Amino acid sequence: MPDPYTHGHHESVLRAHRWRTAENSAAYLLPHLRPGLSVLDVGSGPGTITADLATLVAPGRVVGADASADVVDQAAADHRAPNLSFAVADAYALEYADGEFDVVHAHQLLQHLARPVDALREFGRVAGPDGIVAARDVDYEGTIWFPRLPGLDEWHRLYLATHRSVSGEPAAGRRLKSWAMAAGLPDIRSTATLWLFESPADRAWWGGAWADRALHSSFAESARAAGADDGLLQRISDGWREWAAADDGWLLMPHAEILAHGRVADPS
Repeated sequence: MPDPYTHGHHESVLRAHRWRTAENSAAYLLPHLRPGLSVLDVGSGPGTITADLATLVAPGRVVGADASADVVDQAAADHRAPNLSFAVADAYALEYADGEFDVVHAHQLLQHLARPVDALREFGRVAGPDGIVAARDVDYEGTIWFPRLPGLDEWHRLYLATHRSVSGEPAAGRRLKSWAMAAGLPDIRSTATLWLFESPADRAWWGGAWADRALHSSFAESARAAGADDGLLQRISDGWREWAAADDGWLLMPHAEILAHGRVADPS
């Protein structure tokens, strides 16, 4: 069974995921892509980044892999290209040969896994010694926002605790390089970039998505199971809407990225 996913696949979650593109979520990888490369995108979700990667490396083969069959089916229906396909997959045991792909990419996946080092080691196997492993993860613990509304202070405390109670590590970004080293990936290059939400449109979109997520998603269910009451979740939802309506509203999310070669072959 796959690790449980804190956010689940409620419409409010997929709404946020569909905003992601190769440009705003994988810019660190783009200079290393060229036509003809093969790419495995692990944790591909609704497939927006995957489809962009397929365009960039065409006619190279691109596969989007996700643990959810429903998500895979929807991505396949939404994104069609001759070099693009989607498949259900286990990040710890990918059904691909050693070195089958030139690039193995994962965006916002490792933070949700109980064994991120094992997953990175598996990515290295599938990329092989000459391939690239690329991963990007947020550091929720480092999120900064203004104004400092009580509802968002409560959200931050509850989100970190709920995520950790379900599976994985919400402060994954600061650990990403360490995980890659523990996985034995050589030639690790570590970088960092930011998401900033401050325009009226960005605030309405991000704040609205979280206002709904706080009440209706798997996060809300897990938070209730961990002891949060409906009053707290409503205050959080209201806090997100208040932030979205604030002309001086501003929110920054730091991300870490790693680029590494695949696993070095076992000398034995």
